[in-house]
Amino acid sequence: MSSSDRSLHDSVRLLYEGRSKRATRFRYALLAFDVASIVFFLSTATLPLTPALLLADMAVAAVISADFLCRLWIAENRWRHLRQLYVLVDIVVLASLLAVPVLGQGWAALRLLRALRLVHSYHLLRDLRRDWRFFRLHEDAILATANLLVFIFAMTALVLLLRGGREPGLETYVDALYFTVTTLTTTGYGDILMTTWSGRLLAVGIMIVGVGLFLRLARAIFMPSKVRHKCPECGLLKHDPDAIHCKHCGIELKIETEGAQ
Repeated sequence: MSSSDRSLHDSVRLLYEGRSKRATRFRYALLAFDVASIVFFLSTATLPLTPALLLADMAVAAVISADFLCRLWIAENRWRHLRQLYVLVDIVVLASLLAVPVLGQGWAALRLLRALRLVHSYHLLRDLRRDWRFFRLHEDAILATANLLVFIFAMTALVLLLRGGREPGLETYVDALYFTVTTLTTTGYGDILMTTWSGRLLAVGIMIVGVGLFLRLARAIFMPSKVRHKCPECGLLKHDPDAIHCKHCGIELKIETEGAQ
């Protein structure tokens, strides 16, 4: 690698992993794009494929591709990087965007899997903890809520892709979303039913995983908030806000505070 290529490589890596204000703004911009792309995918999931929509899809695909290639370029171990869940998700999303002109909007639901990228970057989480006190105080509840929404979007996409048009009453994205939410909440109105063994296994999977996420969300909201502070002795990460000693090893803690409110 030439010196100019090395310099460019280091500059890109610092944008993704650095601690400067420029790097922080860049990561916030990526987060804003992720949110905007998910909103776009949600709002266009049921629309007919038009030239304007196809052009918008290609523009989003270009940004996702650039981000994907940059992350791959700066990765220390590229094969290990390619095996990460969120990288595989980007590959699936890009494939679905490219397949839509050929296979139609039926595969467009897979684009919603991009929600899995939300708030799962170590460097972005570090930025949010540093810059937003509200996030520090309610991190568990925020992440649990994000994970729950991501699970709903992902399961809705899978339900529509795997069973859409094959089960009575399950034709559109809204139908799939309705079935997913009623299954997660174990409401079961009975107006949309899985009649095949594969559909029923899918519903069982949604219920098993979804109930666990609901319990995690409720626990994060109603249990007292914890403060993240790594114990220098045993490494325990979360402590009570007023803790002066580590509950695990008993060493004295010096947790940073912003004073009484």
